[in-house]
Amino acid sequence: MECYFGTCERSNSNRDGKSSIVMFHIPDVGIRFKAPFEAVNKDHSDLASLLALLEFIDSNQKYFTKQAFQIFGTNLSVINQVNGREEVPPMFSNLMEKASKYRQKYRFSLAWVPRDENSAMDQLFD
Repeated sequence: MECYFGTCERSNSNRDGKSSIVMFHIPDVGIRFKAPFEAVNKDHSDLASLLALLEFIDSNQKYFTKQAFQIFGTNLSVINQVNGREEVPPMFSNLMEKASKYRQKYRFSLAWVPRDENSAMDQLFD
């Protein structure tokens, strides 16, 4: 099953103080999620988006029985960190530990896609 995650930055003029929108999309089950998020930087918001997706999968197993997951995102740095190809900044070590636990539990693959092929980014302004 293919799943997509991503984020977009919000303007500085938003009233709630949230700097980005985290989102994910699971086309096979018709799930689309978007929420404002206060991030330290782009990697933080993308990691939060991936974790939101993984937490959703974990909490909603009725939709995902016996499925292999292919997860796609646009942040190559975060993907490489989760895949063990880049060092994780110490400030994100606890978040990366959560991602690693989900990886052990669900054995998902994680790969990069261009922004225009990331369906989490579709209908961004609806």
